[in-house]
Amino acid sequence: MAYLSMGEAHRRVAEYLHRLSDAVSSQDVNSLNHLFSVSSNSPFLLSFADALNLLQDTNRLVKLADKSSQLGEIPLHLLTCFQNYRLGNLVDSYHAFEKFANAFIQEFRNWESAWALEALYVIAYELRILAERADRELASSGKSPEKLKGAGSFLMKVFGVLAGKGPKRVGALYVTCQLFKIYFKLGTVHLCRSVIRSIETARIFDFEEFPRRDKVTYMYYTGRLEVLNENFSAADRKLSYALEHCNPLRENNIRMILKYLIPVKLSIGILPSDWLLQRHNLVEYRDVVLALRRGDLRLLRQAVQEHEDRFLRSGVYLVLEKLELQVYQRLIKKIYIIQKQKDPSKAHQVKLEVIVKALKWLQLDMDVDEVECIISNLIYKDLIKGYFAHKSKVAVLSKQDPFPKLTYKNAV
Repeated sequence: MAYLSMGEAHRRVAEYLHRLSDAVSSQDVNSLNHLFSVSSNSPFLLSFADALNLLQDTNRLVKLADKSSQLGEIPLHLLTCFQNYRLGNLVDSYHAFEKFANAFIQEFRNWESAWALEALYVIAYELRILAERADRELASSGKSPEKLKGAGSFLMKVFGVLAGKGPKRVGALYVTCQLFKIYFKLGTVHLCRSVIRSIETARIFDFEEFPRRDKVTYMYYTGRLEVLNENFSAADRKLSYALEHCNPLRENNIRMILKYLIPVKLSIGILPSDWLLQRHNLVEYRDVVLALRRGDLRLLRQAVQEHEDRFLRSGVYLVLEKLELQVYQRLIKKIYIIQKQKDPSKAHQVKLEVIVKALKWLQLDMDVDEVECIISNLIYKDLIKGYFAHKSKVAVLSKQDPFPKLTYKNAV
């Protein structure tokens, strides 16, 4: 850091406070957004934080903050937050920011219009980011990381402030999305349900009046929840909505949506093109798709095992594992097609020993009893239509539509 005189330090802090006061009095939300963005590391905010750390005396900071006394405790807590953030005291920085956020909300309640809503979005975002960084600091020193959980509780209060009548209610969905990010990070996704109920059942909310950005994020996270709950029909609807309405320039967001939408589509036999997988860097699904095309169970198992950690982290492992039945269906369909070409009159009679040989060719050792069990499961799941001729060990397929179209009902 270049040399900084006391006079220059005073000037920088005074300039920040002046900008803060002016932004509020003139309802300039864009300026407020910048002034509240602690983690942005903008040159202006970094130089301001350096000035604060030169003026270490807390009494001096209080006196400087008093120049913006119409903002109550907002300035002092902000100064303390920036000061600690620049010093790398992330837990103290978070504490100060939470106090600032609380003071800002008290003022926000008193403003009739929703002019400062975007600034509240910045506060919700910064609270989550600072809490995550504070937790990393706590964990590194052997202490229990608890700030992100605290940020979740605080944002529930913010949600309560917004969940009323009037123009401020459109901000509720943004705060909901920040809560989703916290709950997914903490592995407490069950907590999403209460917020979802508030959004989807409260009469004060009209989903279409929320900003598109927030609707996309909301549908993405609720779609992921439906995947975890194996409600693939709802997952498809929500993730497809997110993809359709996502900004096409947001490549990373599109990739994140597809990461969950692809396995959902695979469960009903809709296979993505190789171009799509390459375009969005989702190559972990390439061999999964190839295995489905070929009816190759060995390749499917290899593909799932190779990327097991990634699939487990994203919560789609069980979805992909359940594709095995679909692979069996495709394998039997291939046998059926080959037999139909040789002898159409007997195509619907598939000997179990033929399936055993096909599996052996794929280096999968199964006996006739195991194959019979698999066929029974396929019939039960309505993945094939037919019955067993137990004496002759033959699966007799229906002559009318022996391989029903995959639906979310028979995918589970």
